[in-house]
Amino acid sequence: MSKNAAAKIPVIEQIANLSMKLSRPYLADYGATTSRHDFTQRQLLTCLVLRVYLKTTYRGVLDVLATSDGLRRCLGLEGKMPHYTTLQKFSARSKVVAIVLKVVAAIGQQALKLEEGEVAMDGTGLSRRTVSEYYSRRSGRKIRGWVKLSAIVLCGSLLPLAFVVDLKPTNDRRHAQELLAQVEAIGTPTKLYADRGYDCEEIHVQCREKLGVESFIPPIQRRADGKIGGKWRSQMTPEKLAKAKFGRRWTVESYFSALKKTMGSAVSARNPQQMLVEAALKVLTYALRR
Repeated sequence: MSKNAAAKIPVIEQIANLSMKLSRPYLADYGATTSRHDFTQRQLLTCLVLRVYLKTTYRGVLDVLATSDGLRRCLGLEGKMPHYTTLQKFSARSKVVAIVLKVVAAIGQQALKLEEGEVAMDGTGLSRRTVSEYYSRRSGRKIRGWVKLSAIVLCGSLLPLAFVVDLKPTNDRRHAQELLAQVEAIGTPTKLYADRGYDCEEIHVQCREKLGVESFIPPIQRRADGKIGGKWRSQMTPEKLAKAKFGRRWTVESYFSALKKTMGSAVSARNPQQMLVEAALKVLTYALRR
């Protein structure tokens, strides 16, 4: 398809087409041989992607599909439509996050081949409440927890290479090894930038000695004599960080900001597993949109 032809296709239909295409290698048509085989898993996953993109409910996304011939053609739903409880039950499956991880990795792998390979790592929180922060401040009610989202993103395209979602508030370093393992499986960036929350010798060792990636993380002074311990931590001087263009780390902040503005800063699900699925789908949907 030419660029001009693609430009004429509505963005939401482009997202649906990409979701159906990219998820094909990772999803069997049906979840069980004994199921009714009314809808494929790719169709259901794409419905969840569209739900996140539209910031609507399970019923809401089906209402949109019912009024859009183009979207139904993209999903192959010209005939029967799924019930909203079918989408709800599919989103509660534990394997959905794993599938989303694979699709995001496939997108990131292709992007990594086209860029220099500078990446940034950080974490953020997605609110478990859908009310505005302004209302929360005025009412004096505390936010009842967050879904922790940690990610490694390409500094150029702001596409994610890896991510981890967690229901518990955790130290940033806890997710670092898993993120780096995901990146190792798809390619080798040239540089990795992270803030002080990731300062530890183990992360430098994993990056530089195992993955062959130059890591740049400002050290935290922990010793009374003012010295910075560790082979690699001691080399993270302000001069070296500046020479390595450490300011590029802020691209991951830009990524999180754009993600929340376009996909929403809160998860609407109440079931813990569905919270994780919704957070993961935000990452995938934003990547498809870009």
